[in-house]
Amino acid sequence: MNWSGGKDSALALYHALHDPRYHVTDLLTSVNAQYQRVSMHGVRVALLEQQAQRIGVPLTKLELPEMPGMDDYERLMKAALAPLQAHGIQHAIFGDIHLEDLRHYREQQLARVGMQAVFPLWQRPAADLLREYLDLGFRAIVVCVNEKMLDASFCGRELDAEFLRDLPPGVDACGENGEYHSFVYDAPYFSAPIAVERGELVHRTYAPPAAAQSTCYQPNGPDEAASATPDPYSTGFWYCDLLPA
Repeated sequence: MNWSGGKDSALALYHALHDPRYHVTDLLTSVNAQYQRVSMHGVRVALLEQQAQRIGVPLTKLELPEMPGMDDYERLMKAALAPLQAHGIQHAIFGDIHLEDLRHYREQQLARVGMQAVFPLWQRPAADLLREYLDLGFRAIVVCVNEKMLDASFCGRELDAEFLRDLPPGVDACGENGEYHSFVYDAPYFSAPIAVERGELVHRTYAPPAAAQSTCYQPNGPDEAASATPDPYSTGFWYCDLLPA
């Protein structure tokens, strides 16, 4: 299971756990090696580890440099998948919903190591997914927002019906285009909820590397140094630094 700790991967895992065709053996998460934060989400690894403990599935951390290029990312991912494949794992599960180019990239890369991608949420309407997420009892906090799409007031909020009603027009309700990321602190398959405290709200601006088209490019969280050079392609993010309570 490619586990980000957010709502989409959490809901995808729910469906995988209830699908008799699969047996989930491992969680795989990309983290910033230097700052020990979940890539994109900026969540502390300590909280990621609490999620894995409550799910009861072993966690493998794919540790990435601050700004990995495509070659680095693919080399490190292949190395992380090799021991899993050696133990007979044939599928990798993702929480993607409707980004065709990303799905194609994942399928292409996995085929190179003899594995197949599984997308339990694929092409389902956002409204259906969010209704199911809430009805099943998932609970999450929004930990990162892209300032080009959402202002800082959305960061640190509970991901609930009120949050969804407040989203501006044009913002994907599931945040599929990177509008926001979340941290799931309770789920139907957790042994117990995770107690967290909201820390400071942090703003960071990132300039993409030269290979800006890189599928793996994503900021790594609030501790990562921001670019000091103005760049027309740079992106600002607001992070809510969650702390274990």
